[in-house]
Amino acid sequence: GGNRVTGGDRATGGRTSGGGSTADSGGQGNAGSPGSAGTGVAGSVDLPALGGCALFTDDDEWNREVYEQEADADWTGRLQELVGGVRIHPDFGGSGEYGIPINVVPQTQPLVDVSFGYDDESDPGPYPFPVPGKDTFEIEGHSPESCEGDCHLLVIQSGTCMLYEGYACEYGGDSWDCGSGAKWDLTRNSYGQRPDGWTSADAAGLPITPGILRYDEVVAGAVRHAIRFTVHCSSPHYVKPASHFAVPGSCDEDISPPMGLRVRLRRDFAISGFGEQTRTILTAMQHYGMIMADNGSDFYFQGDADPDWPEDVLDELKSISSREFEVVAPVPPLEP
Repeated sequence: GGNRVTGGDRATGGRTSGGGSTADSGGQGNAGSPGSAGTGVAGSVDLPALGGCALFTDDDEWNREVYEQEADADWTGRLQELVGGVRIHPDFGGSGEYGIPINVVPQTQPLVDVSFGYDDESDPGPYPFPVPGKDTFEIEGHSPESCEGDCHLLVIQSGTCMLYEGYACEYGGDSWDCGSGAKWDLTRNSYGQRPDGWTSADAAGLPITPGILRYDEVVAGAVRHAIRFTVHCSSPHYVKPASHFAVPGSCDEDISPPMGLRVRLRRDFAISGFGEQTRTILTAMQHYGMIMADNGSDFYFQGDADPDWPEDVLDELKSISSREFEVVAPVPPLEP
């Protein structure tokens, strides 16, 4: 375990660089049924993908459907008591001002030195991180030399299908310095790639990239993965697929959720009255749900920093109460 707390109530950065798309282009209907057509990437079918790489395996928790699972009434009640029925909030938009960018670099991207504040829980460098003045990339917080906020740097390396993520990253002139860092093999299940008790670039020890809602997915009409979200309090526990906990001050442990807790938009929530792109997002929230990955404002969920996010979609999402969400059962055993 540990007590590092990351996250905040807003994320800033630029749009996704390097391009990419979902693994297929199947449609998604109003009734909450994801499309099924597609060719897949890296041997996978109907998986989200970037840079020619599927984002983990079809049995990965980020890619697992939970629509048919029952709800946990006890944990749902605790979570609702904690958040008090706030409205959900897309933590992205503003013409690209807010959101967490994802960068794609080639297999030939040079490796650079990276130092870590949490070096005992970070995968050592070098990393194929882009270099200011040489490469085109985006970092959460805008400036790699003087970053604001959590300063996440997310990089997918094409060809190797490796994911490199850093938290609190700044470039000091000849090398990167980050609070923590993690490497992920996208061809494997993400769970178990981090030792129990280790943080990652996220407080829950999770990969960030597969939980980012991407505008290109929404435009394509299908989002086939869970979404990363935050609440202001958490307990000194985590549940699968998380590997690390964080405990902010003044939290009531009886109602504070563990890192890794999964929620889902209620199956009976009517989405037919919303616009097409909003329905695509709500369908994903019903089928894949959201995974608690960090501390921050209650029911803020993270998307990429694409400047094309429509304001009407964001406004529709902001109209929905967190009381329309329930905790997915069974809740995995608490660790540690």
